[in-house]
Amino acid sequence: MQAQDIERLIEERLPGARAMVRGDDGVHFEAVVISPAFVGKSLVQQHRLVYAALGERLAREEIHALALKTYTPDAWPQPQS
Repeated sequence: MQAQDIERLIEERLPGARAMVRGDDGVHFEAVVISPAFVGKSLVQQHRLVYAALGERLAREEIHALALKTYTPDAWPQPQS
C-alpha cells in the first residue's frame, strides 16, 4: 500500500477531509487528517472515523501501523502572516 492510496481512501470515504500521509516502507505510515466531520467529536471518535474509512486494510494488515493526528478545520494550525 502506498501513502497516496491511503490519502485517497480517507478523502473518498470521509467527505470534505484533507489527508496528508507519509510512509516509506509500505506498511508503517503517519497521517494528518483535517475534516469538518471531526467537529464536536472526541479524539477517539475522530480516530475511529479515519479507521473506519480505511476499513479492511487495517484488519488485513495492509497497513501495519498508522500514527494519526486529526484536526477540525478551525483547529488546523495556519501559518502566521
